[in-house]
Amino acid sequence: DWDQDGKAEISQNACAGCGRCIGACPFDAISAGYDQSLDILNAKMAEYALAAINGKPSFHICIVADVQPFCDCHSDNGTPIVPNVGIFASFDPVALDRACVDAVQKQPMIQGSLLHINSNGRKPDDYFTCAQPGSSWSNVFPHAERIGLGTQDYDLEEVR
Repeated sequence: DWDQDGKAEISQNACAGCGRCIGACPFDAISAGYDQSLDILNAKMAEYALAAINGKPSFHICIVADVQPFCDCHSDNGTPIVPNVGIFASFDPVALDRACVDAVQKQPMIQGSLLHINSNGRKPDDYFTCAQPGSSWSNVFPHAERIGLGTQDYDLEEVR
């Protein structure tokens, strides 16, 4: 849709709330509306994931490599924030994501990365929030558990 000044705006009637437009815009010109929050976006992502796998056998694989400060679909990612971590797999998508986040948080920062710059070279408690202060990533885990997508509990088995 177009507003009265001729600027493009999101049609709330057609919006599914997935956030793809935010990540796809190469100019960072799109953001969630003031009546929406990143908490709602994160909740919707968990709910969409549940809808996609609900009642179906599923196995999930995550390659934790070239971890960027912005969404993977963002056009101007540069230096990764941590070294490559590895490949993770699980039948539980929530446990898988939790294990990946925990593994990233244990890595050394890559010098010159946005994480390293934002933290002034000191190891922050939360890499993701330090790299992207506006992020609200951690609230997705309790919501995903509440709706039955999975659990944050995991046992990590290292295979070489």
